[in-house]
Amino acid sequence: MALAACLGLVLAGIGPAAAEEAPPITLKIVGGLAGVAQYTRHEMPFWTEQVPQLTQGRVRAEVAPFDRSGIRGTEMLQLMRLGVVPFGTILLSISASEEPEINVMDLAVMNPDIATLRSTVTLLRPRLEALLQDRFNLALLSIYAYPAQVVFCRQPFAGLGDLGGRRIRVSSVSQSELFEALGAAPVVIPFADILANLRGGVVECAVTGSLSGNALGLHTVSTHVSRQAISWGVSVFAANANAWAALPAGIRTQLQSGLTDLQEQIWRSAEHETEEGFICNAGRPECAHGTRGHMVVLDDEPRDRQRRAQLLRDVVLPSWVRRCGADCIETWNTYIAPNRGILAKPE
Repeated sequence: MALAACLGLVLAGIGPAAAEEAPPITLKIVGGLAGVAQYTRHEMPFWTEQVPQLTQGRVRAEVAPFDRSGIRGTEMLQLMRLGVVPFGTILLSISASEEPEINVMDLAVMNPDIATLRSTVTLLRPRLEALLQDRFNLALLSIYAYPAQVVFCRQPFAGLGDLGGRRIRVSSVSQSELFEALGAAPVVIPFADILANLRGGVVECAVTGSLSGNALGLHTVSTHVSRQAISWGVSVFAANANAWAALPAGIRTQLQSGLTDLQEQIWRSAEHETEEGFICNAGRPECAHGTRGHMVVLDDEPRDRQRRAQLLRDVVLPSWVRRCGADCIETWNTYIAPNRGILAKPE
């Protein structure tokens, strides 16, 4: 009943009447995180302004960020499977608590730069499409990337090897496992509380976006920030397959074309914001959308590249396999191992 009622609301206006007489189709969209550029500059205007233009007024959309929609991120996959949320943005790191395989694209230290992340997403997209379809009856329509999640610290450090013994704010299981392996103590802290906890000494370091950390004011309490991405916060936009199939074929084509363009805009924005965060935290004059700080920005050194490869092989990948099981070994070895030269093995 919930699915039928929801589809009736979401696809209001589809019927036998002539197109010029039919009311517009209204879509209810759950977007990404409130208050960040992916949502405010891209997702929201796409659905509210561009979609009516793309469809010549045949589709209107109402969109709200998932963290202000009364929806828990861990529930998104099941809510979308049931059709309660017919169209939504799924944060992979959060949904991984229910479906560990879904976050294979964004394991800690797997993608130290955006070029590597793009390659990873290209390799794994066919598998993610099949997983969402087979297990959750979802159609994958686009993949988004938030800016790089990097390490800010109150005291100097030169690389990953210097973080042992420090308390570090993290936001995912994979990040926690990484820093535990480095001898650090991971602490889960909400984004809005990072500055207070750094200032108060609850943590000595924090993993967050280079520009969003600047917006929080981390440049006022931190001295060093590293360029190497710990992770990115990959998300996908998907539709309940029944809701998607119920749309007219021409509307689906128009929406998919628009979503493909939106995906690329979000990726370019993620790359730009990542770099601008470093520019602003360092206090360079090119800083345009942040506050100039006086931080040391650490380059990605060869020793850290070697350490990341070792940590991915010996810590991050085996830990993910333990959570995920035999199917995930096959996924990794089929899609990633030929490119990265690292095999997943049963424990």
